[in-house]
Amino acid sequence: MAKPGRLGVGIIGAGKVGAVLGAALRGAEHAVIGVSAVSDASRERAETLLPGVPILDVQDIVERAELVLLAVPDDALGPLVDGLAKLGAWQPGQIVAHTSGRFGVGILHPVRAAGAVPLALHPAMTFTGMSLDLTRLLDCTFGVTADAAMLPIAQALVVEMGAEPVAIAEADRVLYHAALAHGSNHLVTLVAQASQLLREVGVEAPDRMLGPLLRATLENALASGESALTGPVARGDTGTVAAHAGALREYDAGSAGDILEAYLAMARATARRAGSRGLLKPEQLHGIEQALGGPGQDGTPAPEGP
Repeated sequence: MAKPGRLGVGIIGAGKVGAVLGAALRGAEHAVIGVSAVSDASRERAETLLPGVPILDVQDIVERAELVLLAVPDDALGPLVDGLAKLGAWQPGQIVAHTSGRFGVGILHPVRAAGAVPLALHPAMTFTGMSLDLTRLLDCTFGVTADAAMLPIAQALVVEMGAEPVAIAEADRVLYHAALAHGSNHLVTLVAQASQLLREVGVEAPDRMLGPLLRATLENALASGESALTGPVARGDTGTVAAHAGALREYDAGSAGDILEAYLAMARATARRAGSRGLLKPEQLHGIEQALGGPGQDGTPAPEGP
């Protein structure tokens, strides 16, 4: 016998996020009535994480579901919502939630116009699309946005999936998402660049060298903030910073050039933040900037005069 308040859930998009959240909602004893899956990979993912759930057309899912979960790429969300509105698919009282980080509920205005309930439920987590992601949800927060009266519904759904809801204002969604992307996506790029350099100098297993260092650094940064900062920039060690920049200029001359660009940008940002916190004296900050090449010496334009 189903628990009171259980919903018939339809998943539109069996990507890494949609399939995992669908499985989490199913684990909370909601009934997943259908999932849309186009590619072979998404069909396989649906069969693995949502066994027995029929693969249906999008319009059929919207017609049958009490809760529709839109787990599609950001740029596809608006056209999908508008297209279904033109077909008269949205239903009064239906709950419609999307998983986009960039958008709040404004993009679901056709849903609201039809009398349905719009929610934004974005998991602040990177997913693999496998069952291990269900465990990750237990240590995950969601950025949720909803009308004040509907916020408890959004929060309850997140809690049922085992995660923690954090309310994000509609106007703050893009900045919220930029923060997550900057921290998570660019971390992957930094690790890839560091690994590339280590392989270049003969380190056969860069992951074994970087792993303990990066895990400790991340834990220290999360626990202590910028007071955990170490290294030549924070020490004002201009000779070492200049040596780094010179070596990377030489290395990047024969490669794509992205490592030097990233190093210079992050070193400058690190120096300025260290200077603003009083970790570097003004003359040390100036020395680091000069060691990095100064404006215009690394291929970036010098600032124009008045």
